[in-house]
Amino acid sequence: MAYHPTVLSQLLQPVPRLDFEKLARTHDGHRRSDALSRWSQFVALAVGHLGQRHSLRDIEAALASDARLHYHLGTRQVSRSALARANEKLSADFYRDLFCQLYERLQNTHAVPGKRFRFKAKLFSLDGSLINLSLKVFPWARVAPRKAAFKLHLGLDHDGLIPAFAEVTEGLSPEMDVADRFAFPKGSVLVFDRGYNRYTWHKQLTDKGLFWVTRARKGMCHEVVRELPVTPGGPVVRDQIVRLTNPQARKAGAYDIRRVAYHDEQEGKTYVFITNQKTWSAQTVADIYKSRWEVELFFKWIKQNLKIRSFLGQTLNAVATQIFVALCLYLLIAFQKFLSRSGYGLQAIFRLIQLNAFVRKPITELICPRKQAPPDPQMQLKLRAA
Repeated sequence: MAYHPTVLSQLLQPVPRLDFEKLARTHDGHRRSDALSRWSQFVALAVGHLGQRHSLRDIEAALASDARLHYHLGTRQVSRSALARANEKLSADFYRDLFCQLYERLQNTHAVPGKRFRFKAKLFSLDGSLINLSLKVFPWARVAPRKAAFKLHLGLDHDGLIPAFAEVTEGLSPEMDVADRFAFPKGSVLVFDRGYNRYTWHKQLTDKGLFWVTRARKGMCHEVVRELPVTPGGPVVRDQIVRLTNPQARKAGAYDIRRVAYHDEQEGKTYVFITNQKTWSAQTVADIYKSRWEVELFFKWIKQNLKIRSFLGQTLNAVATQIFVALCLYLLIAFQKFLSRSGYGLQAIFRLIQLNAFVRKPITELICPRKQAPPDPQMQLKLRAA
């Protein structure tokens, strides 16, 4: 009988251990030999996410249930006190950098098929989402008199719908304070909501050779430079090249941009989009902004499936650590989906891995089971005759 490592071990296999340890030394320097290692912390938090464990005690019990797990996963015994100290003291920036390395590895390993728009460059959606916390437990995260939350900022790569850039901040941090930290490849297309409307940033994107699409601010001051043709009776109401006339835009040296008014018959509303791309069709501009909904669906998925509603530490560093480990797991699950060419969705694959994390069988057979051949009719006749 062939030997197979656990499903969890196979899921974590794409994480290069040599690069992992090198990154740990870069961030943590020299640590005591008896201290909880970064790898043990990573595996423990992965078990917590996959198993929906709600406390440090639950994670400790799950890993202690079978002593052989430590050997096959390459970890030491994990105590809840050691894990708590690691979450509080070890910088979450390590897992942010690990997440970036995994994204690059995933991107370089394959080109994910299924691009919705046929651009030569990538399409990214930018957004930030508040994730609620208990105000009593997390007083530093106050965003309102009776509400606490932190904010997850994300850049979603539409090639495979996987996160490409991420940052965790306090809940009151504006999106624009984080957007400058994301470095997009030249020629990329960015789509974002009105939370990213800063004229100087729009100009910087244009100067870097990046294209962007967003919604216009209400009452945006502008003058029409040129009217572009539209189909009468179609959803595109207006297509214009405009010049921003408000003092902030003039001070920023904003370029002339394109303004598209689009009527959505299903919702009965007219939306106004602006972009620095002047050659696409107006329908393409509207469709690109509509695709931004994918990042909203991603936030919904990760909140429902990966355990980021209850936290194992009370500091921003501990919270950010859990978030980045969750994003790393999302990339690994998406990677397995690609390798297996499974017809299951990510949620179904996540559930299968969750229920079979410690089972020893090939992960490809788990998420892409082989179809059994139909029984031989001649054999059925022989059995009946007997």
